[in-house]
Amino acid sequence: MLFSTDAWTRNAPLYEAARTLAFNRELADGTLALPVFRHYMIQDAHYLVGFAQALALAAAKSDRPGHVVQFAAAAAAAIEVERTLHTDFFRRFGLSADAVAATPPTPAAHHYVCFLLASGFREPLAVHLAAMLPCFWIYREIGRDIHGRAGPDNPYRAWIDTYAGEEFSRAVDAMIAVTDAAAAEAGEAERALMHASFTRAAQLEWMFWDSAHRDAAWPV
Repeated sequence: MLFSTDAWTRNAPLYEAARTLAFNRELADGTLALPVFRHYMIQDAHYLVGFAQALALAAAKSDRPGHVVQFAAAAAAAIEVERTLHTDFFRRFGLSADAVAATPPTPAAHHYVCFLLASGFREPLAVHLAAMLPCFWIYREIGRDIHGRAGPDNPYRAWIDTYAGEEFSRAVDAMIAVTDAAAAEAGEAERALMHASFTRAAQLEWMFWDSAHRDAAWPV
């Protein structure tokens, strides 16, 4: 069995839990409160910078030129998405650059970024790829689900449409393929670490959306 097939099957309940979170339900039906969505966008901007750094670490760890190009291009794409937030969606939804800069990462965002960076520095490449895969894959599947349920008059339609495109889907498929290839060369112990990292990242995906909906901040 391919690693990706096995990992998705093992973590299907986590995906379903994320898909049915209040944040994603309300985003799909257009009832999500604007302050909640703003909070989410700010945290997403913080996260994307860290995710790009994690992808850059994958490029540095790889010894295959094609994979170096793939990971470096994905890192650049993550930064471009972060810039688009500033130039388009932040303005559209009433956020200033100063407000974004003044808002620190929440515990969930901070934890997720630190997990990915620690993975990049400490773990073998295969394990690091497994840690990053849920961000690609779960986001695509939930994005498709929301896109399929959202009406044309949804106030967040422009945002929703950005995650339903074929370009992003191709990037996800490429990440799945390279992770499966790495898993095929890994030993049993390393594959066990890959599964643990995939699950932890899937949990953090859930936490990120849940945290945004609750407007969770540092307790002290």
